[in-house]
Formats: sequence, structure tokens, C-alpha cells
Amino acid sequence: MKRICSIYKSPRKNEMYLYVLKSDGLARVPETLLAAFGPPALAFSLVLTPERELAREDIHQVLANLEAQGYHLQMPPPEDDYIEHLPEELLRRNDPV
Repeated sequence: MKRICSIYKSPRKNEMYLYVLKSDGLARVPETLLAAFGPPALAFSLVLTPERELAREDIHQVLANLEAQGYHLQMPPPEDDYIEHLPEELLRRNDPV
């Protein structure tokens, strides 16, 4: 199953993306989600196949959501993930003296 997908970036939340089928556009996305997401800004288009790997999402879940509901919402990573990736020296600088 090959799907051409448009991916929109949220102006309200960093690293939040909305995947939709290019053929449907935003027509199948609920109004309440669009209101919370903010005015979608097209980031890029992509051909999705079950064999393709995505950096932060499970391709099979994305394709299933696109088929079933017409969209897939990629949430930003938890903020704790950012802290885990800070270099040790930065963490030590913030230790109390």
C-alpha cells in the first residue's frame, strides 16, 4: 500500500505534525483538532509505504490511522527526552556548588 501524504506543522506546538492523505487534504480532520492544532503550515509531502522508516513514528500505525480516520497526529516528544540528551558537562554545570 503506497500513500502520498502531506505533512503539516503546528504553529502552536513545536514538533507537532499532522499527516493527511494528499488526495483528501484536511477534509477528514476534525474541526476541534484543527482549532487546537492552529493554522496548519505545509511542511512537505512524502510517499509512505510499509517498508519506509520514519524517525519518530511507527509507519504501520501512521498508515492505519490514515486509512481509518484520514489523519495521523504526531505529538512532540516529552520534554524529559530533551534533558536525557544533554551532554553530561551541561548537567554538571547546573549542579549546586
